[in-house]
Amino acid sequence: MSWVKRIYPFNAEQTVNIASEFGPLVALFVVNAITGNVEDGTWALIITTVIAVIAMQVVLKRLPVFPLIASTITVIFGILTLVTHDPMWVQIKVTIFNAGFAVFLFAGLIFKKNFFKYILEKTFHYTQKGWDQFTWSFAWFFVVTAVLNEVVRQIYKPGHIYHLFGMEMDGVNVWILFKIALIMPASGLYAWFLTRLMQKHAIPAPAAERKDVVATATTGVPVAHKKAAPDATPVG
Repeated sequence: MSWVKRIYPFNAEQTVNIASEFGPLVALFVVNAITGNVEDGTWALIITTVIAVIAMQVVLKRLPVFPLIASTITVIFGILTLVTHDPMWVQIKVTIFNAGFAVFLFAGLIFKKNFFKYILEKTFHYTQKGWDQFTWSFAWFFVVTAVLNEVVRQIYKPGHIYHLFGMEMDGVNVWILFKIALIMPASGLYAWFLTRLMQKHAIPAPAAERKDVVATATTGVPVAHKKAAPDATPVG
């Protein structure tokens, strides 16, 4: 494994997913800070979200399900903010999405319908215990981020000025800074940690894949299979 891969273990899809999630937030933060108008920032959020979706299609030649759902919800709640002139909608979107997805994952575990195993098992091969641990961990991560989002949203109100780190910021920019400076690196570190954790639950490739390896070694012609790249980066 190269030193680059050790430091940055994410593949192309995960990189695009991270950029599509936090790029619009950075645009919202910058525009809101420059203009002082949360609606201008919301326009920046919506436009960069659409650009991120287009970039995913161009780079990956498809639209991964998680970022597509998250981007769609971001646009919807952004439009609600513009219509109602209330930034609460773009803020509470994170709470609703993360809490709802956590409930969805927990329900799948209860009913023995592991969602991540269902969508990723053709790419990754892990024990059932590994898949359950992976899903359980991600579900709790979504719970924690939903709770933290709501705590910050309730403490730092839009329209109020707060003094943090020697700077004056309104409540919306405090919330955006929380997302960029805390949630973004925490999401990356957590995905990295789970990637390492899952290695001990890996199982040998299915017999069909082993036959492909033998065939390639015998004929010298690789046996190609199209596999969807995994999307293991948290949303929200």
